[in-house]
Amino acid sequence: MLHLAGYTQQQIAPEDDGTILKLGYGLTTAVGRPTNRADQLLADEFTQAAATLLAKMEFHRPRHIAFLGKAAYAGISGKQVIAWGEQQERFGPARVWILPNPSGRNRSFSLDALVQAYSALRGA
Repeated sequence: MLHLAGYTQQQIAPEDDGTILKLGYGLTTAVGRPTNRADQLLADEFTQAAATLLAKMEFHRPRHIAFLGKAAYAGISGKQVIAWGEQQERFGPARVWILPNPSGRNRSFSLDALVQAYSALRGA
């Protein structure tokens, strides 16, 4: 999906995800505990993770941050109503984007819709 949206010149295998750093993009998690689904995380975990994530943002100073799915951003920001795409507020130094999670478990978005959403961020 990242390749189709123009972030990479070729498809990157999951085990090679660290190579995306060389292209100027970073990957992290909002909450460090792995889960299969965002709804398996507790509200307190998002609250506690917010400071750590904000510290990463202040250290690396990215122009944009994309939350994949609404749950993490809702948990961190406390916002109840969140639209897809670019948000009005910032998270640290970064413009905030809410993008659909490209996981195969997310059947709410077609591949074309995912590529379109991620391409909008790339264009920004």
